[in-house]
Amino acid sequence: MSHQSDLIATDIDAYLEQHENKELLRFLTCGSVDDGKSTLIGKLLYESKMIYEDQLAAIEKASATHGTTGDKVDLALMTDGLKAEREQGITIDVAYRYFSTAKRKFIIADCPGHEQYTRNMATGASSCDLAIILVDARPGHGVMTQTKRHSFIVSLLGIKHVLIAVNKMDLVDWSEERYEEIKRDYREFATRLDMPDQHFIPISALEGDNLIDRSPNTPWYEGSTLMHHLENVHIASDRNLIDFRLPVQYVNRPNLNFRGFCGTIASGVVKKGDEILALPSKKRTRVKSIVTYEGELDEAFAPLAVTLTTEDEIDISRGDMLVRPDNVPTVSDRFDATLVWMDESAMTPGKDYFIKHGTKLTSGRVSTLRYKIDVNTLHRSPTPTLALNEIGRAELRLNSPIALDDYKRNKGTGAFIVIDQVTNVTVGAGMILDRKSSEDEEDLWEKEAAEGLEARKSSVTPEERAARYGQQPVTVLLTGLPAAGKTPIAGAVERLLFDQGRAVAVIDGQNMRRGLSRDLKFTADDRSENLRRAAEVAKTLNNAGLIVVGAFVAPHEEVRQKAAETVGRDRFLVVHLDAPDAWRRANDEQGVYAKADAGELPDFPGVSAPYEEPAAADLVLKTAETSVEDCAAAIVGLLEERGVI
Repeated sequence: MSHQSDLIATDIDAYLEQHENKELLRFLTCGSVDDGKSTLIGKLLYESKMIYEDQLAAIEKASATHGTTGDKVDLALMTDGLKAEREQGITIDVAYRYFSTAKRKFIIADCPGHEQYTRNMATGASSCDLAIILVDARPGHGVMTQTKRHSFIVSLLGIKHVLIAVNKMDLVDWSEERYEEIKRDYREFATRLDMPDQHFIPISALEGDNLIDRSPNTPWYEGSTLMHHLENVHIASDRNLIDFRLPVQYVNRPNLNFRGFCGTIASGVVKKGDEILALPSKKRTRVKSIVTYEGELDEAFAPLAVTLTTEDEIDISRGDMLVRPDNVPTVSDRFDATLVWMDESAMTPGKDYFIKHGTKLTSGRVSTLRYKIDVNTLHRSPTPTLALNEIGRAELRLNSPIALDDYKRNKGTGAFIVIDQVTNVTVGAGMILDRKSSEDEEDLWEKEAAEGLEARKSSVTPEERAARYGQQPVTVLLTGLPAAGKTPIAGAVERLLFDQGRAVAVIDGQNMRRGLSRDLKFTADDRSENLRRAAEVAKTLNNAGLIVVGAFVAPHEEVRQKAAETVGRDRFLVVHLDAPDAWRRANDEQGVYAKADAGELPDFPGVSAPYEEPAAADLVLKTAETSVEDCAAAIVGLLEERGVI
């Protein structure tokens, strides 16, 4: 459990190298007041031997005065270091602690539970890979308002891995019924959030049950312990190594013979000799060298801090961004964002603020506040302003353009902060939404049905249809980059199912554009609307008892999630068709990649626009390595496995 190993005594250099190369996991603990967040962290630090003897002695002494655990040592005091925190027995500010095990290094952010400190929680969560949300198992507690608030913020900040720790199980006699009740309550709320990886663990932070070792008090629980999950959760694929983005922080000119551009790589990989593009000037050059403190590198990746030198003398300044010419972010002075307000003074639409995006500082304003979000119900309501800790969707207009990405794809270039121009205080934080704003456009995913219209119920029940067709209705979305094989595989699946006597229909993205969607282009908004219309058609066909196979690029995870909500998550499957760029180009019968390279097809996923791989696909098929027939058979096998047929 401890970070110590035999190498310390035998080969200290080897130990230090091993320790340096361990993977780092950043996680936070959050939840409602008194759910046991600080106690959990204190117990983890204690069990991993990361509390020094003098610190432990100080905690034992403080426990006699401020402890809340009776005669036991109150390990929560390890993180609650402020005098006001110890006197009240609460966490006020974010406390960071560090520990390691044989497998990983960890940075913990202990976030406050009180509503007035929600902004502190958002700050602590912004750089984390995983969130532990604690829920108090005692009657009258469970999934509280702050649990929902913190879960919503975790979802907003794009944290994919969420561990729901049902704490204080010892106070409810380790009731499996109570544990399952909390799981149901939380899942009912979280279905509307973007949390692709959820795990539940029953624990007692005070007693240490299911933290390090399996507890004999929960024989009905068959999952992993909390520490085992922290050590083994897979986060390597969370890092964006596709879109190269380097915000320039500093131009280094120590002498006449050296001119380098310093910054931390926000995402992607860069190599010597790569062609790069400087934004917003759009001047091109090539990487001459990659310089670091340890020496020159042949390649570098996020999140390394590097200095790039270029073959050509082009004008690059602080606040510019270096990218690949065939993979550029949006450059705009106008965008939509989710805004978390963090100041006592309410946000004022039209007022000028400083906007800090990466290394670029500009001024701008909230031109339109579309709505605020009730974090308890996720209901959206019109509002003239945002008060402290309120969250809303807003359109911002800046006085100069910035190079931006959707936050869910790229946190480094999709986030910004709002600074008051008079006090220089950070008053808000925003996450950019990958959707072009327009005062004349509506988001039809979010538009309510016309007033007075009621859904008509069919005179044929779903059970009758299932008995007639011998199947359950489901929509299978085949998503992947252009020329990855979606259309031929969808046709092969249709033929296999039809030959089995199944009722099946295919909805193809190009066919949609020849009919229902002939008015749409290929912007991110239009692709979203094309999938929305297809989802409504699929829902209608599913209601009629049919199996639907959809073939769409569907490049954005947020839009795919909305399609799942429209069709119904219980009858929506995602199959990701994954193929390398060279294979897709070789199989591009329509020549769309050549047109995209030439700039004839703007907003083209995989060339001039991003494609977000599904966060939790039901099936991934390597189409370059698998025949169309085998891919179709694998999809039909998935339907059999899920009990659809």
